[in-house]
Amino acid sequence: MTEDQGAISETIAEPPAETALPPFASLRAFEAVFRFGGIRKAAAQLGLHHAVVSRHVQQLEAWLGGPLVARSGNRLALTEDGERFHARVAAAFAELQGATEDFTGQRRMRPFRLWCVPGLSIQWLSAQLADFEDANRQFRVELKPTEVPANLGTHEADADIRYYRDDDPVPPGGRGLRCHELARPPVIAVASPAVATTLGSSGAIDWRTLPFLHEENDHEWRAWLRLNGLNPTDRLEGPLCWQAHLTIAAARQGRGVALATRFLVDTDLKQGTLVPVEIPQTRPVALGGYVLVAREDRWSDPVLLALRKFLSDRARSLA
Repeated sequence: MTEDQGAISETIAEPPAETALPPFASLRAFEAVFRFGGIRKAAAQLGLHHAVVSRHVQQLEAWLGGPLVARSGNRLALTEDGERFHARVAAAFAELQGATEDFTGQRRMRPFRLWCVPGLSIQWLSAQLADFEDANRQFRVELKPTEVPANLGTHEADADIRYYRDDDPVPPGGRGLRCHELARPPVIAVASPAVATTLGSSGAIDWRTLPFLHEENDHEWRAWLRLNGLNPTDRLEGPLCWQAHLTIAAARQGRGVALATRFLVDTDLKQGTLVPVEIPQTRPVALGGYVLVAREDRWSDPVLLALRKFLSDRARSLA
């Protein structure tokens, strides 16, 4: 980029007195900085010099008359007001992009973007999507396994599937979103055949001495035991595996007993690499459900309608 081009790119005309909107270039730079994670990354995406992007952000703050960004050396963070402003600006840009894709037909040409928790993605959903695409050749689905829910308000994805426990502080959905519970499966205790045999060889299994396997903490085991009328008072010791599919892998490797739904262990149970563990005074109980969330204004899109019905039917046959 020449110096003249840079000067043109960073020049922002003063808005007419009746204008209620900041300059588009400043808004675009500000949105990109915190979407892509930094000034240099935003500059690369926008095709501008990083100094130009930085000046756009500063000029936006001057136009608005207040700070959007807290600066500490080379690190940038949104202020509380800046975070609220960025969320709305990002949503507005996403709407512009969505409107353009609808008008030009680009949305129909790109894959349907589905985000999902890694455990369900790996153990069940990936295979279902292969069958879905075979049965619906006109649709393509791009699956992203992630622990972080998609920001559907900014069109980060077209739909999101996660497991929501009944005691989760934040329920699924929100303003402008719709939810559909795909399944509410019972949770069972599973272990490798060797571990299950060892546990049963000494008579009735005492839940207090189980070799527990946990994801992030012992909350799931505690909730499961409480719903079965048992009341653990102390912390339930055992290794943390952090994600559902890693917890299941640890159980498969003989490291202990895990809790899982059949969505996560159906193949293992059929192959015999995992077996149910019969714990006295307990039974399989539901702790929550798998929920699909999408934007309300996209709820009737043909691909989402077809996918929702397909996954609901498949989930019903397993649950």
